[in-house]
Amino acid sequence: MLPTEFEALELSPVCPLGTASVLAELAQDWSLSTIRNTEVVSDSTNVLALEATLRRRALKHDDPRSATPVNLAASHRLLRTKNYEDPRLSSHFRVFSLCSAGRDRGGFHFETEMMGRHIEFYIRAIRAFVSESAALGVSLTALETNATSALDLLADRIRREFANVEVALDPDRTAARNYYRGVCFGITRLSTTGEQRHLVDGGRVDWTQRLLGDAKERLVISGVGSDRVCDMRTELNSSEV
Repeated sequence: MLPTEFEALELSPVCPLGTASVLAELAQDWSLSTIRNTEVVSDSTNVLALEATLRRRALKHDDPRSATPVNLAASHRLLRTKNYEDPRLSSHFRVFSLCSAGRDRGGFHFETEMMGRHIEFYIRAIRAFVSESAALGVSLTALETNATSALDLLADRIRREFANVEVALDPDRTAARNYYRGVCFGITRLSTTGEQRHLVDGGRVDWTQRLLGDAKERLVISGVGSDRVCDMRTELNSSEV
């Protein structure tokens, strides 16, 4: 189901020490560090961002204003050394993640175009794996007031593509507001009991901007909890039986 413009990578179980804390600015004790200056991967989008940075740097070496995008994907099992009190949460879980790096085109055009591609992929992939009738909802959040009009256009695009998906702007979102920059999104589903469950989260981050020292660099990341999608399929099959 992965679009042809995305390259799938197989990630190493470990990455450079400090990858999560430096890029995502999360506490280092969320990651399991080793004695050889590495840490077990706790977020695959961090590692994809490092690879995207190397590729964007090579493109910029040939053309400093290169707008050629880099689109990467990975399915990886993550480990986080956090004690979750919620029994539905685990310290290790599989995530399928996407990462799109490129150059600012103004008006949040790059961000909304890539977010749209990510969202369309997730909806199609989830429905292909679970059910074409799966009840899904998409929320779009503008973290900067000048991004609202761009998200309105993105919402219309998703509605035209998927007539039976609920799309809404969510200006009151509180989760990860300091994590993303400018815009972010989420995809949820309704369980057979009517409970709303979070499946996908994503948005723009400033990681390639900082790594390349270029304010015009743009990066959109996202991830879907693979275990949650598998649970969704199991639950649906059970209800049909």
